[in-house]
Amino acid sequence: MVLEYTVICVVALVISLATLFSGFGLGTVLMPVFALFFPIPVAVAATAVVHLANNLFKVALVGRKADWRIVFRFSLPAALAALGGASLLASFGQMNPWFTYQIAGHTYEITLLKLTIGSLIVFFGFFELLPRFQNLSFDRKYIPLGGLLSGFFGGLSGHQGALRSAFLIKAGLAKEAFIGTGTVSAVIVDIVRLVVYGAAFYTAHLGTLPEEILSLVSAATLAAFLGAFFGARMMKKVTLFAIQAVVGGMLILVGCGMATGLF
Repeated sequence: MVLEYTVICVVALVISLATLFSGFGLGTVLMPVFALFFPIPVAVAATAVVHLANNLFKVALVGRKADWRIVFRFSLPAALAALGGASLLASFGQMNPWFTYQIAGHTYEITLLKLTIGSLIVFFGFFELLPRFQNLSFDRKYIPLGGLLSGFFGGLSGHQGALRSAFLIKAGLAKEAFIGTGTVSAVIVDIVRLVVYGAAFYTAHLGTLPEEILSLVSAATLAAFLGAFFGARMMKKVTLFAIQAVVGGMLILVGCGMATGLF
């Protein structure tokens, strides 16, 4: 239990600090860490709670800088798409394993849910590593399309920030406005997907949830608050290349393990 608290809280603090600048990272990294200790539906829902709470805290710090015209153009399509993505996640979680195999006496299962989420983790891990993806951006006329894509993947796996940043970076926003706009947009998607998780599958698993999950989510949320707080004070001083390299490598390893049923 100490290991779970230590790993999850340290990751939440460090990535929360980093994501304030990059616009993505907390959900992308924290969900696979939760998934190392809990079933994927529980991991996605727990991450969504931490993500929402942390973004609400960041809204208090930087939300006043948001460009509301961009928020509406991006977030309304994102909210609609998040409904679809979150519903798809719930349906995947009810499917039987595709393939079962054994290694050294241990049985592993490849499910559609693990394969999908693991593949997405690997894909977004490359966003952290490859310059081609790091510099990816789209004309501002595609902002509603970016909302659709970001919202859908946010609902499906929690991976919304990388696409959100790629579509908002060309919106002509100042640094503070970019951070504020992305944060407000993330809150809207988080609220929508949490409602769907709760209605579709989270309550169905309530009786079997590990007793420690609520306290662990609370601890991770507090750690993320600290990361956002210190990040706001370091807004003009931090570069992310080293963090992106470490995070990207870790995501690819974890994603491959999840897709192949090892995790």
